Amino acid sequence: MSHETLLDVLGLAKAYGALKAVDQIGFAVRRGEIYGLLGPNGAGKTTTISCVCGLLKPDAGRITLDGIDLAADPLAFKRRIGVVPQEVAIYGDLTVQENLAFWGRLAGLRGAALRAGIDEVATAVGLIGQARTAARKLSGGFQRRLNLAIGLVHRPALLLLDEPTVGIDVETRVKVLELVRRTARGGTAVLYTTHYLEEAQELCDRIGILDRGRILAEGTLEELRRLVGEGQILTLRGAFSSQQLQAALGREPAARIVSLEDGRAMIEVRAEGSSVPAVLARVLGEGIVVGGVSIQEPSLEAVFLKLTGRELRSGEEPA
Repeated sequence: MSHETLLDVLGLAKAYGALKAVDQIGFAVRRGEIYGLLGPNGAGKTTTISCVCGLLKPDAGRITLDGIDLAADPLAFKRRIGVVPQEVAIYGDLTVQENLAFWGRLAGLRGAALRAGIDEVATAVGLIGQARTAARKLSGGFQRRLNLAIGLVHRPALLLLDEPTVGIDVETRVKVLELVRRTARGGTAVLYTTHYLEEAQELCDRIGILDRGRILAEGTLEELRRLVGEGQILTLRGAFSSQQLQAALGREPAARIVSLEDGRAMIEVRAEGSSVPAVLARVLGEGIVVGGVSIQEPSLEAVFLKLTGRELRSGEEPA
């Protein structure tokens, strides 16, 4: 992976009325790097991707690709990107080959270069045997593969993928992730959004944790894990009040309350000062009724819990 920055996003903001979908965020993606935006539904991932590809006009901010400013020269910018949207964007009555040819021509490919691009991506996603099949006759998984192939047919400098594995079968998911890795190894910068922790850990070189329109932290997996140190996140559920738990843990310096409400609490337990059993024993010793206990080891999920005070799960606000 090169250290050369290809995509640079500075001060990006987009609001829908009073809702700040993206709130002054900035990040950079290097050539050959897979940069993941990780967050729940409604975090602002799709809005960010839509602004970066020029589909939405941001309220503020600057987006450049290899020195090309999106606002100043949108056509030059867009010729160098490939976009794989969350919803499948294909023409159902066209064959696989016709879909790829149509989108390849839009990207400026002609003649031998177009034919080579079609053959390359159709082979890569496992659609070479389906070239003359109408897209609407493909299974959902194969339509997803075609969706990805369309974004790659012109060999873009930057590939934008918005939740590309949502609702697909295991075989297609494996195929998609391997192709994304191969694309990055070829020098393409990849901006990848997901709400799957395992996917971000498995795939991304660096990760930005996005929640409620803001990037709360970014770095490699190891850098993010260091945010929670060697401690563990203890989650308690039961018939207790927030005041009861605060009083019980007030004398436990190694325990830090991450989030607290009646009946539910998340507590960071620093390994150098105490242990989960010791903290739990103190809570129970105060007569607090606990009905459920879970423990998170230092992980990307623990980082998200520490930063947001909640688990990574689907939200209901607009994406």
